Amino acid sequence: MTTADRVALVTGAARGQGAAIVSRLRADGFLVAACDVLDVEAQDDGVLALTLDVTSEQQWRRAVDATVARFGRLTTLVNNAGVLHRAALADETAKGFENSWRVNCLGPFLGIQAALAQLRAAEGAAIVNTCSTGAIRAFPNHAAYGSSKWALRGLTQIAAAELARDDIRVNAVFPGPIATPMLDGATQSRLSASFGRLGRPVEVADAVVFLVSDRASFITGSELVVDGGQCLRIG
Repeated sequence: MTTADRVALVTGAARGQGAAIVSRLRADGFLVAACDVLDVEAQDDGVLALTLDVTSEQQWRRAVDATVARFGRLTTLVNNAGVLHRAALADETAKGFENSWRVNCLGPFLGIQAALAQLRAAEGAAIVNTCSTGAIRAFPNHAAYGSSKWALRGLTQIAAAELARDDIRVNAVFPGPIATPMLDGATQSRLSASFGRLGRPVEVADAVVFLVSDRASFITGSELVVDGGQCLRIG
């Protein structure tokens, strides 16, 4: 299957890392359903902008149906949507904790379920989940975010093992500090001072596009860390 035959659904596509992933997929010839709870600006006729709350099973079904109605198929799923929520254990709330899990882990699970029939029918089907270096190292004040990303890491591995028989590859990227709206200015300055520079969204997008391409056709269950050595520098 050529890239011109491939159709990707990308969540969290309105800005930052997600928008960069959409642009890189289009540059490689993919047709793309760009999904977000925020408004998405379709850059050309090869992009279908859709509203999607990833915690809603019904909205997932509608997004997949709309993608197939527009492009005829769905071959690739990029679960990129996520929320960053920080709080000390003593200050965390049940609502804050649960919301992180619903967006960061339940959302990708619902996406895989919604897309599964299409992916099973596709040649060269691939899923990429956006995890985090927070699923590699334990960071204080990240109980909700970190634990939800650890869970997504586990979900990725289980999905890779279960879907290998269907020739669906499932991999994960683990971004470190990336210059996106998810990080406020003060946090970006602090991290830049610690690690030299922040990553650029396109650097994560390049990793995602590699993992969904034929260049990675023998790769599944892998974890690609894109952090500029962040994990190596934390003692």
